[in-house]
Amino acid sequence: MKKGDPLVEARGLGRSFGSKRILDGVSLDLRAGEVTGFVGANGAGKTTAIHVMLGLVRGEGHTLFLGRPLYAHGAPGTVVGAVLGGVAGHPRHRLRAHLRMVAAGSAVPDGRVDELLETVGLTGAARLRLGELSLGMAQRAGIAQALLGDPPVLVLDEPANGLDPHSVRWLREFLRGQAALGRAVLVSSHLLGEMQQLADRVVVLSRGRVVAQASMAEVMERAAARRAVTLEAPDLPLLARALGDGGGRLTPTGEQSAIVTGLDRVRVGTLALEAGVPLYWLHEERASLEDFYLGIAEEEFTIS
Repeated sequence: MKKGDPLVEARGLGRSFGSKRILDGVSLDLRAGEVTGFVGANGAGKTTAIHVMLGLVRGEGHTLFLGRPLYAHGAPGTVVGAVLGGVAGHPRHRLRAHLRMVAAGSAVPDGRVDELLETVGLTGAARLRLGELSLGMAQRAGIAQALLGDPPVLVLDEPANGLDPHSVRWLREFLRGQAALGRAVLVSSHLLGEMQQLADRVVVLSRGRVVAQASMAEVMERAAARRAVTLEAPDLPLLARALGDGGGRLTPTGEQSAIVTGLDRVRVGTLALEAGVPLYWLHEERASLEDFYLGIAEEEFTIS
C-alpha cells in the first residue's frame, strides 16, 4: 500500500432514532499514511458514524475495509483497531493479564503484549489493575489493545477528552508516528486547536451531514481568506478608498480603528503606504481550523 491509498471507504452512512435523523448520507475515505480529523460539535453524529462504520450499530450505507466489508475479514482485529473510550475490561484485572487475554482471543502471541506496553510507555504499569489506571494511562492501554493485531487502520473516538497537556502531546506525536508507518488513522474530536496540529485531512460533520472535506492545507487557505486585519489610522475614508481599489473592504469600528477583509496585512500596509496614510496599528490573526469550522457552521445554519 502506498501513501494516499484509500484503506477505508464509507458511503452513504445513515442512522435514525425514531423520527430523529442522526446521520444523513455520510461518506468519507481513510487513506494510508494520513491522519483524518473527524470534527464537529458534540451531538453532531461523530460517534454514531464511527459505530456504523465499524458495524457496532445498524445503519444505512456500507463501509469497505481494504476493499471488503469488515465482517468478510476472518480476523477483523488485524484490519482495524478501535479506541472508543480507554480500555474496556474488568476493573480488577491487571493490565498485562487483560491484554494477554484479548491477544489470545485473536491468536496474537504474548510477546506482542509486552512489545506494545513498551511502545505506549506502560511497561511500568503492567501490573496495575485497570481500575487503578489514570485517564491518560487508560487511553494508552486502549491504544495498545487496538494495535494487538497490527491493523493498518486505527480509529479513535474523542481520545483527548480529559487528558492533561502532557498526555495530549504524547497522543499527538504517537498518532503522527502511526500514520508515518503507513496506517490510516481516524480521530474524532471537537478540540479544534489540537486537531489542527494533528490531522492531514479534515472531515466536518454538522447535524449528521458532512459539510466539508479538505486537506489541512486547503483548510488553512480557506480560513486565511476569512480572517480580518485590524488597524488604526488617522484618515479612514482615504484608506478605505485605497484598499477598495485593491480589492479589500474597510469597516470602521471606531474614530480611527477599522477591520479590513479581503486583503492580508502585507497588502494593507503596502496600499496604505502608497496612499500616504500612516498606520498606528496593524494586526492579522493567524488562520486556524477554528476559523474554517466557524465559517462552515455559519454557512450551514444560513442555508438550512
